[in-house]
Amino acid sequence: MSLEVSQLSKLYGKQKALDEVSFSAKPGRILGFLGPNGAGKSTTMKIITGFLSADSGEVKVMGKDALNSPKEVSRLIGYLPEHNPLYLDMYVREFLEFSGGLYGVSGQQLKSRTQELLHRTGLEPEQHKKIAQLSKGYRQRVGLARALIHDPQVIILDEPTTGLDPNQLVEIRSLIQEVAKDKTLILSTHIMQEVEAICHDVVIIDKGKILVSDALSNLKSNAAETILILETEEDMQCDWFQNIGMVDFGAKGKNELLISTSDPSSARKAIMQVITERSLNLISLNQRKKNLELIFREITNA
Repeated sequence: MSLEVSQLSKLYGKQKALDEVSFSAKPGRILGFLGPNGAGKSTTMKIITGFLSADSGEVKVMGKDALNSPKEVSRLIGYLPEHNPLYLDMYVREFLEFSGGLYGVSGQQLKSRTQELLHRTGLEPEQHKKIAQLSKGYRQRVGLARALIHDPQVIILDEPTTGLDPNQLVEIRSLIQEVAKDKTLILSTHIMQEVEAICHDVVIIDKGKILVSDALSNLKSNAAETILILETEEDMQCDWFQNIGMVDFGAKGKNELLISTSDPSSARKAIMQVITERSLNLISLNQRKKNLELIFREITNA
């Protein structure tokens, strides 16, 4: 394993930000690190990268102890924080060469590495512009190039696609997939669509605890139930349908229910019976397979 996190804990006063967190990441596979806001994602990333200390636990990067030797391990990690820190008055090429120098990359190696990353990230046409002149999408490219400048083995991206437009989103996704082919890459996010689009493995954290750590394909195949989406003109109550399956309100509030079932045919009949008994005016009754968003909601609301 390129990255192994074991029994990691962190306290802020009496609040446990991390509670014995354990997971691992492999080369060539993108790991989606998921959780609601405040779940402990950024705290975990900052401890791995040496920006924060841990109260207990162990982090190994390429077999090296990251907690006891953070400076040595930092050279093995490329990190793009959620709030992409850039020197806006610097030119793109200048900034990348400056960043490489901080990691001890110099001379012809630095020039060659900078040119390679300008090409890989599509920044060649922008290399002589000041970073302040760039769009959000191009600034994210600069941040990613900076994280890669010293050729790290483990790459951690914290919310790398936040605020991007649809075109920028596709471009950054493609770039992340390209980079991850020969690296260990962790994508920390709360956006389910990002994980479904590009990740191979998933870790779900909530309230500082790991709830799931598995391959995305396994997680989805284990959730074979069908979701029935019921919408009526009147407000509904979940307990009216609790004998049919797992019930939750949908995006439209009390006018919409999501009912999880392994037998959709029988469930539809039972739903129609409740609608008749309670004199509800049906707007629609649709069904779909569970996606990661619904799986995530079930796990974190359990």
